Amino acid sequence: MSTQSVARRMTAGEQLRAGKKLRRLPQLVAGLVGYGFSVTLLVESGLGASSWSVLAEGVSERTGLSFGWATNLIAVAVLLFWIPLRELPGLGTLLNVLLVGLSADLAVWLLPAPDGLGPRFGFFLLGLVLLTFFDAVYLGARFGSGPRDGLMTGAVRVSGKPIWLVRTAIEVVVLAVGWALGGTAGFGTLVVALAMGPFVQQFLRFTTVRLPGDHLDKAGKGG
Repeated sequence: MSTQSVARRMTAGEQLRAGKKLRRLPQLVAGLVGYGFSVTLLVESGLGASSWSVLAEGVSERTGLSFGWATNLIAVAVLLFWIPLRELPGLGTLLNVLLVGLSADLAVWLLPAPDGLGPRFGFFLLGLVLLTFFDAVYLGARFGSGPRDGLMTGAVRVSGKPIWLVRTAIEVVVLAVGWALGGTAGFGTLVVALAMGPFVQQFLRFTTVRLPGDHLDKAGKGG
């Protein structure tokens, strides 16, 4: 994968038939579980939730739905945007829904509550780095994206713009809409929104599994 593009589109069947499954399946599961733990680190830091959490809180405030139902509603709405973007679901799309929330809940039980500003700041920095890393890990396994990441990969593919730019634009727009709807945002939320795109793009250079049939882009890397 180049730093400017995402991996080629594959149907769910093609994803399952593609090679290197002994590497890709464990990478997919590790990425999703790690992503869930990272979300909890950010939440427990108290320094700012992710943009999508702010949006879910805002939707909950406006509609009276619970935070969980608001999150599910947003996921469904985002999946509708996949249609014009021609994004294809896969095993990773399903496991994203099943594993991220479970691992986030498990992390709440396992992690000690940070006591003081220093530990909270440590939780935030670790959560930010791990969130972007594990996002790239599960995407790099090439079993399909979760609803929100699929919005990014589809938009990158259609627009031809770099991952960092598309992801940052999505995060900032989501944050702005969530805040306007009444969601709570902190300084850390803005940091996450601005850092997600560049960090994920860099990590994808090392986590994307190359598969037979990948085409070479202008940079000479799989696109």
